[in-house]
Amino acid sequence: MSALLRTLPSTTDAMLAIFDDASTLRHALAFEAALAHAEAAEGLIAPEAGLAISELCRGIAIDPAELAAEAAHAGTLAIPLVIRLRAALPPALAATVHKGSTSQDLADTVLACQIRDATALLAKDLGPLAAALALRAQQHATRPALGRTLLQDARPIGFGLRLAQWRAGICEAARRLEAEVARHAVLQFGGAVGTREGLDGKGAAVADRLGHALGLPVTPPWHARRGGLAGIAAALAILIGALAKMARDISLLAQSAIGEAREPAVPGRGGSSAMAHKRNPTGCQVALAAAHRAPGLAAGVLFGLSAEGERGLGGWQAEAPVLAELFLLAAGSAAAMAEVARGLEIDAAAIARNLAAAGLGADIGESAALVAKLLSDAHEE
Repeated sequence: MSALLRTLPSTTDAMLAIFDDASTLRHALAFEAALAHAEAAEGLIAPEAGLAISELCRGIAIDPAELAAEAAHAGTLAIPLVIRLRAALPPALAATVHKGSTSQDLADTVLACQIRDATALLAKDLGPLAAALALRAQQHATRPALGRTLLQDARPIGFGLRLAQWRAGICEAARRLEAEVARHAVLQFGGAVGTREGLDGKGAAVADRLGHALGLPVTPPWHARRGGLAGIAAALAILIGALAKMARDISLLAQSAIGEAREPAVPGRGGSSAMAHKRNPTGCQVALAAAHRAPGLAAGVLFGLSAEGERGLGGWQAEAPVLAELFLLAAGSAAAMAEVARGLEIDAAAIARNLAAAGLGADIGESAALVAKLLSDAHEE
């Protein structure tokens, strides 16, 4: 059953594709193919078995809906997938499928591949967003504007400094996510209890070949240590929050009584079904709605840190859908705010009028120098 009416308004087609059924199945089959190839190369299975399994994984047609029903019954995707692969091979080769691996190896590795791809996709929207904010921050670095603290008139500020701070927060959050992903979106290959048993002491060599084939770094098995995924979830929530900071400020600046900045006017977007005169900050709405959801989602991943023994019950099984949802929200927020940043309307007359009405002068302190510093620091990093 499609859920696009509920899901698509908060994300992008491209991010949906990274976590859809076709992607999950493709990564799962790639895992089994690469595992067979690696084990054949290390002499753990016959060369003809490795070749047959690899070719089968590349050519087999599987209905995702049927496989999903079987996975729901079995409790994990790997069980029905391996059954199907074995059934399609001659009996002499069937037992070599999935040798030395376990269900969580496949699940965690598929998730690591999707996290890697999703992070790269996010960067494509965050780059133009950062560039647009940098340009506007430079253009308005010396424009005196009314600063506000605790939602009240405070002291003057360079309007561009506000934009540079938005950008700095988003860039810092993006770097945090990239660092977490680089460190923790890695191959999981440990077998039943993380000892790589039954591989004649060649488990590390198989893991190296497997990681190389899938484009994932290789570490010791981590299936009972969930801190890495918790760090990625937290970093995603922080990034969503940084995007929401920009959205919150713009939505406040766009209020009728302030009118200092507005989202770009786009035909068919931001209107009201009941009030034709309204121009609603729809992009900001996307980012702020995501920020309302993200903390609870990230907290759900944190619950998995107390995994029991060598494989927890219920904790790690909750992580993949939650991390997928966090990436979907981050993508929707980044895309929405990139569009806002590129076309942001800044009303110089309204800025001057509000500052004059406050009667606080026009001393913006070191705003311009701070803009330059923030932009240069981000460039160097």
